[in-house]
Amino acid sequence: MSAADAVRLVRSGDRVFIHGSAATPVHLVRALLDRHAELHDVELTAISTFGELGFDRPEVQGPFQLNALFVSANMRSTVAGPHGDYVPVFLSEIPRLFDRGILPLDVALLHVSPPDRHGYCSLGVSVDVARSAVRNARTLIAQVNPNMPRTLGDSPVHISRFAALVAVDDPLPEVDYTAQVGPAERRIAEYVSALVEDGSTLQMGIGAIPDAILGALGGHKDLGVHTEMCSNGIIDLVERGVVTNKYKRKHRGRVATAFAFGTRRLYDLVDDNPSFAFLDAQYVNDTKVIRENPKVVAINSAIEVDLTGQVCADSIGTYQYSGVGGQMDFMRGAALSEGGKPIIALRSTTTKGAGKIVPFLRQGAGVVTTRAHMHYVVTEHGVAYLYGRNLQQRARALIAIADPAHREELERAYRERFGS
Repeated sequence: MSAADAVRLVRSGDRVFIHGSAATPVHLVRALLDRHAELHDVELTAISTFGELGFDRPEVQGPFQLNALFVSANMRSTVAGPHGDYVPVFLSEIPRLFDRGILPLDVALLHVSPPDRHGYCSLGVSVDVARSAVRNARTLIAQVNPNMPRTLGDSPVHISRFAALVAVDDPLPEVDYTAQVGPAERRIAEYVSALVEDGSTLQMGIGAIPDAILGALGGHKDLGVHTEMCSNGIIDLVERGVVTNKYKRKHRGRVATAFAFGTRRLYDLVDDNPSFAFLDAQYVNDTKVIRENPKVVAINSAIEVDLTGQVCADSIGTYQYSGVGGQMDFMRGAALSEGGKPIIALRSTTTKGAGKIVPFLRQGAGVVTTRAHMHYVVTEHGVAYLYGRNLQQRARALIAIADPAHREELERAYRERFGS
């Protein structure tokens, strides 16, 4: 049926889950928002979404409230306004919010592959928390797209489970951070690659730094991947036989991930590929599962790090920029893994030249990773090892890898705090 007809299954007062990342069901969301004049008190909930969805249209703000579980660029203005908000939660625990009825779901808007000969569609490149939404939502509505890869693992959903299906034939959103890799990212990649041993199990986020790091690992052997998300940086390592998953204890021989976001080349790689397992985020991001793999190297980013090692990764002061996500899931899992290394990798300055290693986090900033969880911090100026070090030792190590233009300010803050 048409998208307009399908979303008539949504009623006033419903809580509606929106499939995320490259699987954002753009047609269904737009059609639902077009019903603003006939609906009220509809709550929309999602992790990161992509595309021009229209959350910020004045006429939809009121009938619809956005309750974000992670904040992507197309949500920020709404979350910062009177018709949106944010739930701080680990990615691994979002499925529990649905499973336990803390956030009961009435409707889930999904984006799936066409059914196979057995009648099973695939959740494609975004299984993550969508698997739990499928389990728990009263009504499933899906847009069915032949461009959606058929991924293996926890992704199958039988066609009988859907109340309405809408045919689309659109390319998936794509992103390639290669053009954003500059000298600073390459230097960070050199430092991080030296910390990665052969046989390590990798977790990385998305962006120029993760892709630069993956690009620097071509000389390594028998790497494994257990990560909440895959990006383009993994492609060459898989195709060249660097990633073999030979030494993993969980899903040996397979890349384990919850979602993927990159270019069509990545989507083609994972399509019907048994060497990739797309799994529920409640499992992928479970610290108990992560730590079972050997030498887990978790590489995550930050907005700012203070001189004691506290990491803000989700807000700029009180402005909600992203979310807690899976950083702490993997930082802790890597720390508990045999030979594991939790790493925060970041440029030493913002694009406007402000320092990212700071005396104090901004007022209102959220601490995503506590200083007690920190091991390695890497910038283009070097590596600071914080684990087991006292506050003064940490501060000295972090000042040494800060941008030189900001070190005098940091030295002054050090003397004021520690008196020496």
